[in-house]
Amino acid sequence: MTGEKRSYVIGQTEIAVRSLAPALYLVATPIGNLSDITLRALETLAAADIVACEDTRVSRVLLDRYGIRRRTTAYHEHNAGEAGPKLIAALEAGQSVALISDAGTPLISDPGYRLVGEALERGLRVVPIPGPSAPLAALTASGLPSDAFLFAGFLPVKSGQRLTKLETFRAVPATLIFFESPRRLAETLVAMVEALGGARKAAIGRELTKTFEEMRTGTLQALADHYAAADTPKGEIVICVGPAEIKPDQPADIDRLLLSLAAEMPASKAAAEAAKMTGGQKQALYRRLLELRDAVGEGEGG
Repeated sequence: MTGEKRSYVIGQTEIAVRSLAPALYLVATPIGNLSDITLRALETLAAADIVACEDTRVSRVLLDRYGIRRRTTAYHEHNAGEAGPKLIAALEAGQSVALISDAGTPLISDPGYRLVGEALERGLRVVPIPGPSAPLAALTASGLPSDAFLFAGFLPVKSGQRLTKLETFRAVPATLIFFESPRRLAETLVAMVEALGGARKAAIGRELTKTFEEMRTGTLQALADHYAAADTPKGEIVICVGPAEIKPDQPADIDRLLLSLAAEMPASKAAAEAAKMTGGQKQALYRRLLELRDAVGEGEGG
């Protein structure tokens, strides 16, 4: 570190920082309330040779709040190919780089994982500076099981692709966590009802840690009905969906259900309907239905 004074300010107190060892530091920043920053994050941002930001204008608000006079450089999805090698070169030259996103923990739904991968491949040190995280904030306040969870980020924008993606999560035995745009929230909840079943418990976190923070809980169907009738919400949205309820296996009942549905609709649709009603896997139910039909055919032939 040069002779340049580096510090941060809390209230009226200016705190000088020590030299920072060369490394790529992944610094979590507030998801709304600027008071959620950690002391270690402030020390790291104030001491780093380079502060790489998703949006320098957004990050400047945080840095100014704590009197951190560091020059920032942009690193985001659109310039990662150009900015990434420069940051790697700085690390290899013995400098310290602090990477932050607009909000929350870096690498969560942003391109930072590519930079980390490159740094690790070159034997460079990577240091996590933990702190705020929107998915974890929503999960802990949702009332849903937290012993196992899957963060799935943003779903596809196109309705067909979104539905197909959601169906891959049907049998995951964990709470599902998604980011979503306020404009697409209502239609995404409808798709979730179709793909995952309307009876699942769920929660919508909006504007977490901010002035108008809201957590709305209920079944997927109830939440879909609410947002279909409500005005388009504002702010950042996190959706948490509880795992499918595990029911005791009742093969005979499921077989009867499959045959009953298949009498009224094609096999593929019958399997899909049975999956919605039982929480089972569509593919497994479809195979079972074909087995039942083969068995019935053999019985009639005998």
